[in-house]
Amino acid sequence: MIQISGLRFHYGDGDFALHIPELRVPCGEAVALIGPSGSGKTTLLNLVAGIDTPASGRVRTAGVEVNALDDGARRRFRVGTIGLVFQEFELLEYLDVLDNILLPYRINASLHLDRAVRDRAVALANRVGIGNKLGRYARRLSQGERQRAAVCRALVTRPRLLLADEPTGNLDPANKDRVLDILFDYARDEGATLVTVTHDHDLLERFGRVIDFKRFHAGAGAEAGAEDEAAKAAQGAGGGA
Repeated sequence: MIQISGLRFHYGDGDFALHIPELRVPCGEAVALIGPSGSGKTTLLNLVAGIDTPASGRVRTAGVEVNALDDGARRRFRVGTIGLVFQEFELLEYLDVLDNILLPYRINASLHLDRAVRDRAVALANRVGIGNKLGRYARRLSQGERQRAAVCRALVTRPRLLLADEPTGNLDPANKDRVLDILFDYARDEGATLVTVTHDHDLLERFGRVIDFKRFHAGAGAEAGAEDEAAKAAQGAGGGA
């Protein structure tokens, strides 16, 4: 599902640099990304989704070399193939919950919005406990409700790949378990790949593999260590992309 080789990325003239010589995530795997803030976990999700592009190297997602696409093609690919749960939710404040969940169908002409899709959106909202908030504007939601709406939006298109950035970070224990269950149940039932950034180490036992990013963040003099860590992370992760 994800194949990365020779990846180098940096922000402008800052100190941050990400170097991943090789990393593979096979179809159907559930992977947790851990590490200190600023180590590049969210950046990797953005690169896989085509939100950012590397300075060099190759990023293949679902068989597509994402970094070779233009901006419009990357956007269409992302909306049609990937379910994204952003750390900041990225809900549109002037839309109600239902329209935020259905947003991918409004911005991608290749997705067809019909009654079955609407029913799926309502069912997802009910499952995460916000079914009674569907007519409420996003600006009137609590942080936890916004998080759950973002999870529903990520799942409604039935994506082959789920990328979740701290999907339980704003949830109480009961809703944390509820959201995790729906993510893992979806991945299992649909054969989808799940890649999640988390700082909650209590969740790690639920994942098939954990990748520590503390050595991927390559500053000056640290690239050799990043290469060693990347090679370890890639071991045993064969399988198809």
